[in-house]
Amino acid sequence: MSEQVKTGHPKGLYFLFFTEMWERFSYYGMRAIFILFMTKVLLMKDADASEIYGSYTGLVYLTPLLGGYLCDKFLGNRRSIVIGGLLMAIGQFFMFFSATAGANGGVSLMWMGLTAIIIGNGFFKPNISTMVGQLYPANDRRIDSAFTIFYMGINLGAFFSPLVCGSMDFKWGFLAAGIGMLIGLVAFILGQKKYLISEDGKHIGLPVKKLDAKSIGMIIGSIAIIFFMLNFKQMFKSDIDIISYFIYGAMVAMPVLIFSDKSLSKIETQRITVIFILAFFVIFFWGAFEQAGASLTLFADRQTERSLFGWEMPASYFQSVNPLAVISLAPIMTMVWGFLYARKLEPSSPKKMAIGLGLVAMGYVVIAIAVKGLGLGEKVSMWWLIGLYVIHTIGELCLSPIGLSMVSKLAPLRLSSLMMGTWFLANAAANKFAGTLSALIPGGEDGTGGATSFLGFQITNLYEFFVLFIIMSGVAAAILFVLSSWLEKRMHNDHVEVIPELDR
Repeated sequence: MSEQVKTGHPKGLYFLFFTEMWERFSYYGMRAIFILFMTKVLLMKDADASEIYGSYTGLVYLTPLLGGYLCDKFLGNRRSIVIGGLLMAIGQFFMFFSATAGANGGVSLMWMGLTAIIIGNGFFKPNISTMVGQLYPANDRRIDSAFTIFYMGINLGAFFSPLVCGSMDFKWGFLAAGIGMLIGLVAFILGQKKYLISEDGKHIGLPVKKLDAKSIGMIIGSIAIIFFMLNFKQMFKSDIDIISYFIYGAMVAMPVLIFSDKSLSKIETQRITVIFILAFFVIFFWGAFEQAGASLTLFADRQTERSLFGWEMPASYFQSVNPLAVISLAPIMTMVWGFLYARKLEPSSPKKMAIGLGLVAMGYVVIAIAVKGLGLGEKVSMWWLIGLYVIHTIGELCLSPIGLSMVSKLAPLRLSSLMMGTWFLANAAANKFAGTLSALIPGGEDGTGGATSFLGFQITNLYEFFVLFIIMSGVAAAILFVLSSWLEKRMHNDHVEVIPELDR
């Protein structure tokens, strides 16, 4: 069948869409209220809560390396997704118990909940994304639009989860997140055999192999290590952030590990190099974008006018703006790329990602204008913040689904889950970086916070805080745009990998 005839998408895409929607409901529902929970219920300082937020979201994106490895070697995609979904549901229920206990004993329960969610996400996230790409033949141009559709599923769950979880007491919000995860898990278990097949009728996903004692020990050891790292500061009364060393160290170690594989061909090496370079620039995008769940949520709670017709909107509701904009704008962006492709004007993946970085900088230009001259006790109109989120959404649509699609197309099949996990490693570094940057926001809830600094850049007010993101994102966008032509040559888009028959 010719590429021109293949215009629709397999049912498996919409099945994965549904599963991922509920998993993202669970994750984003919890994230929408997490930093407010720490500052209001566990009574933590802004800086401490921001660092924990960054550590949690960073580790969430680091563990896909473990999940990708175990999937490729032993578990297969499907079993990995089931294990991950179950662990994440358990983690949300621990968060429910943490909120119930409050400041007296709730912190220890929170560490247990975060550990389960982090490990579970490692099994779930890289494998369900990889299976989207496996539904299509190699170099099928529909993969870009498939990941955009899949990304809409992510954002549908992310849209209504803050509205649900943020509208109730913290403990019930966490409970709702856990129930949402169970819905997605049960649906996947019941429908996987029927829907996860390729267009030629073959079941997709890597086969399940016997799990040896070494790998079981690796899983148990990883759980213990993550729990230890989350508790390190509290246990040893230390200011050392070992999670930063762990995440940034992994960013350095992964290229060394992968490029030491002597079986890589020259073309495979160049294509993997492109993935790593783009992953580096992704750190700057998500470092700025992920302020949504950290400093921007604190800003929404304290210095944004949230009254609508006498009703005060919960601060967590602003986190539904981005996914709603994705749902609205994703079809338009798909049509724009299709329109440009038909006229041979579609930007390459690196150029699209440079555009995304430029747009995230533009979003901070909007909010910087709003807060210039703003006092600690004053508030700005919510429309400024909404405008930032809409602009960031357009940037996200230029970068995130394109990045997932690119990894699916460029990574060697035998390393597909590991490379997808490596892509999420960049997100791990970015989220940890986001927490570090969020801790720089001047002024606490009582308005007595002092000045902060970053690499010699003094931050004494919100305007200077947001200018930091403008500079960071804008410079990264310019550099990536200059490098894009060089990267395009090393993507070898005319190369087709021969896919071996899997023994099932």
